[in-house]
Parts: sequence; C-alpha cells; structure tokens
Amino acid sequence: MAAQIKTASELGLALSQASDIPEVIGALYGADALILTEADFSEEFLNLKTGLLGELFQKLVTYRLPTAVIVPDFGAHGARFSELAHEHARHPQVRFFKTEEEARKWLEHLAG
Repeated sequence: MAAQIKTASELGLALSQASDIPEVIGALYGADALILTEADFSEEFLNLKTGLLGELFQKLVTYRLPTAVIVPDFGAHGARFSELAHEHARHPQVRFFKTEEEARKWLEHLAG
C-alpha cells in the first residue's frame, strides 16, 4: 500500500500564525506524512525568533507525523535557520530537504 504523503497546498493549508498549527494537525488525520515547502510559510514562521517553527515541529513530533520541509537555500533565511536545517539532517521525524524528490524518497522509506 502506498504511503499517504500529503502536501500543505493540496490540503489547502498555509502557515502564517500560531492558530494555523492545530489546523495542520487536524488536516493530517489519516495521512502518513507531510511535505511543507518554503511557500507554505509566512515570513513570521521562517523567522526563528518568533518560535512558531519550533512550536510546529514540536506538535508534529508529539503526534508522530513525519514531515519534510523543502527549502532550496537554507541560508536564505539566515545563519540560524541554516543551522537548524543542518541539525535536522538526521532527525527521525522532521527533516529539511532541497528538493521534493529527496523529501518524498525519505518519507516513502519511513512509511515502507
């Protein structure tokens, strides 16, 4: 059986404020994994000083929802963001990728 990997765009989701986080969790009911792209986030989410990205990641880990975040240029959002992406290179549930192909391969492997 193929893994149910959903993208935020196909679920009609965009992350712009903290109240969007529970909507993401609810929309993933029955799905195996999530792909988020840079375009799915507001600048506020990508600014690590707000804590929104950390809050989202914590919820995804708590609910055991494997998630791939696609950001082609980790450094585009600052040095700390780039560090975060590299720190998550081996995270068991939330990882950053530069392409959707890499992200899908990892998520399918997890579901397999």
